[in-house]
Amino acid sequence: MASVASPERTGTGTALSRLYLIRFVFAAAWAALLLVLGSDLSTGAKLLLFLYPAFDVVAAVVDRRSAHAAGPVKALYANMAVSAIAAVGIAIATTSGIADVLRVWGAWAIVSGLVQLLVGVARRSMGGQWPMILSGGISVLAGASFFRSATQEDPSLTALAGYALLGGIFFLVSAIRLLRSTPER
Repeated sequence: MASVASPERTGTGTALSRLYLIRFVFAAAWAALLLVLGSDLSTGAKLLLFLYPAFDVVAAVVDRRSAHAAGPVKALYANMAVSAIAAVGIAIATTSGIADVLRVWGAWAIVSGLVQLLVGVARRSMGGQWPMILSGGISVLAGASFFRSATQEDPSLTALAGYALLGGIFFLVSAIRLLRSTPER
């Protein structure tokens, strides 16, 4: 992959830190709402489950626009595609049951975690990317655990709330690190 310019030269660090803060707030609110809705597939829960990967598509588009100045990060296109497919897959899986939702979410977590690892490694020269790299690795492991959870007698969606919140915390840590590494203008 092409090397990424430093945030001092591009302003990308500030844009990414803002995006990461928004992603943290979204993840925390989403997790809280999922816990409130419970572990059944009500209409609200189905909408919420679809909304998370749909939001990820939008965030990847914004990320890609800010990354344009820092050089091509083609893995973001893969993230957009994977998250769009996940949104559709989750919408379909919600008609089948919680186990199928967990399987689709697990597949999405694994693939998007691998993409996140690639993007984090490509941007490591910017600073603030180690939490994203770690988060990508954890996402792969979490995806495997969602597959395992789908085989349980009474699968639950509550683990998804913890997954989203942990991911949000990693975005918050990355935002803080990027803000510290970006000089004031």
